[in-house]
Amino acid sequence: MQPDLMLDTEAIRRWTYDLWRAAGSCEAEARITADHLIEANLSGHDSHGLSVVPGYVRSLTSDQLQLNQTISIATDAGSLLVVDGHRGMGQSIAAQTMTLAIERARRHGVVIVGLKNSHHIGRVGHWAEQAVAAGLASIHFTNVVSRPLVAPHGGSQARLGTNPLTVGLPRRDGPPILLDFATSAIAVGKIRVAYYKKVAAPEGVLLDTAGRPTTDPAVMYEEPLGALLSAAGHKGYALGLVCDLLGAALFGGDTPLPAHLRKNGMYNNMLVIVFDPARFGALEHYERETEAFADYVRSSRALPGTDAILLPGDAERRYRAARARALPIDAGTVSLLDQAAETINALKATALPPATSTVVS
Repeated sequence: MQPDLMLDTEAIRRWTYDLWRAAGSCEAEARITADHLIEANLSGHDSHGLSVVPGYVRSLTSDQLQLNQTISIATDAGSLLVVDGHRGMGQSIAAQTMTLAIERARRHGVVIVGLKNSHHIGRVGHWAEQAVAAGLASIHFTNVVSRPLVAPHGGSQARLGTNPLTVGLPRRDGPPILLDFATSAIAVGKIRVAYYKKVAAPEGVLLDTAGRPTTDPAVMYEEPLGALLSAAGHKGYALGLVCDLLGAALFGGDTPLPAHLRKNGMYNNMLVIVFDPARFGALEHYERETEAFADYVRSSRALPGTDAILLPGDAERRYRAARARALPIDAGTVSLLDQAAETINALKATALPPATSTVVS
């Protein structure tokens, strides 16, 4: 196992912006994409940060990712909307969708939006944070349309995506509550990071091609392929299945049926409910009760080896403080970022420097 390289946070942010500008993204799209990816690494979610860039470049060169797209409204019933992302850059498409959802939630008190046909939207918690920053709460059911990765409970072959469930709750006098987790036992991006680092995956999250437990991350990337387990057995499996149906099929989005898959394509559909907590008429009670309940939860005696009981979202805030100046990225991922820059340089006749130019140690 090689030690991680430390990349200057602002330098690699500029590099990521420059890469997407060179690839053809407009200034706004390149900026929001770079900021989103770096924020994922800053938040400790390396699986949804810079490590996805090589896959995005493959999608671009395969004509799957479409740059500079604007969402279109397919259904408009005031507080219920369906929007089409036209396979556009997911970071831009999701931001546009959330901006529209926030505007409608302020107008109606609540809005339900189905986003279909977007390229990979990255860390979904980012979009809940967009709502929270506007003083609104949000609930997100997201599906993944790519090669199935997760075995159904009791099965040995992958049939579902990692399909995250996300909730953001604002607080007036404290940091927001942010729940954001894959319905698989682990995000596949974390297995990808382990594969690049050449280290074992955690116990209890992977099956090999014969359905036997394994810690070898190669089973997700080398033939014969294995599968991820669902989180919490049948519970995570059921949640993941609901994300495919409620978060996609219900409003015209695809599920990961073989007929819907595209080589080098990685797509998301998302059902998001955004609402104004103040409209319930109990905002002061909510704030008092949330503060009191958070204190009560944290007052539980910690287990040995646990320094503090965290609320959902606390871990991300800790990572952001620790990584503000430099991001630890494994050497395998950095090498793939360098290759992505070479691909864009060859495709667009540009002269992007390698990602290794941002290494500080």
